[in-house]
Amino acid sequence: MSAAMVCLALAVLTVPSTGPRRRMRDLFIRTDPRKLRYHNILRVVACPALACTLPLGIGVFLAVAMLAGTVGLRRRRAVADRRRAEACVHLLDALEVVIGELRVGAHPSAAADVAARESRGAAARAFAVSAARGKLGGSAADGLRDPHTVIGAELARIADAWRIAEHHGLALAELLTAARADLMGRIRFRARATAALAGARATATVLSTLPLLGLALGQLMGADPLRVLLASAAGRLLLPLGVGLACVGLLWSDGITRKVLV
Repeated sequence: MSAAMVCLALAVLTVPSTGPRRRMRDLFIRTDPRKLRYHNILRVVACPALACTLPLGIGVFLAVAMLAGTVGLRRRRAVADRRRAEACVHLLDALEVVIGELRVGAHPSAAADVAARESRGAAARAFAVSAARGKLGGSAADGLRDPHTVIGAELARIADAWRIAEHHGLALAELLTAARADLMGRIRFRARATAALAGARATATVLSTLPLLGLALGQLMGADPLRVLLASAAGRLLLPLGVGLACVGLLWSDGITRKVLV
């Protein structure tokens, strides 16, 4: 069985398709220095650990794979949440610059250009595109829309306010001030909700690790649950089933708490 799993893994890695190769490259190769250390650890530790579980049987391999996938998914979501929070702060700064430039009489395209130079991240790119569109005679509001970025929803609300000002001749500075106040309120609410849900998330994590405590107590009592899970035919089914249920429960609780932050 272990030899079959090795052959299957090699077949997946060598399949002549650009999609899997690109996903594998994106998984193990990162140009961002902040993520380089994490992915080096993943490449050096996690992959050999998964390979070492193959001789122990398909049940152990599936259990370790599900556990590693759950940990990786939760870490990926946490990184995405941090990136979104940073991008929202940059967007607030960019909006403050745009509003200040508009109040002193600058053209909206010029104000967006100044904001693009003084901001960072997705906000800077969005305002740079908006300024370029405005200078070429297009709609600056359409340049702000970028659904592929982490702050796509926030940029869409700013773009809606900008388009209303373009179509109805309203004061753009006033609309952007209201949009900035709305964004600041959403950021504060998200921060308070995250802090309030920290206890629930910690409880879910602790509850998901209770089976490990049960296994340790069983070993101390002489029941030898590890032998049953690792060496018996029933254990090959029960181990991945139990780990899978624990991972599903943990991800389910994460999904419930994340709905509050949307």
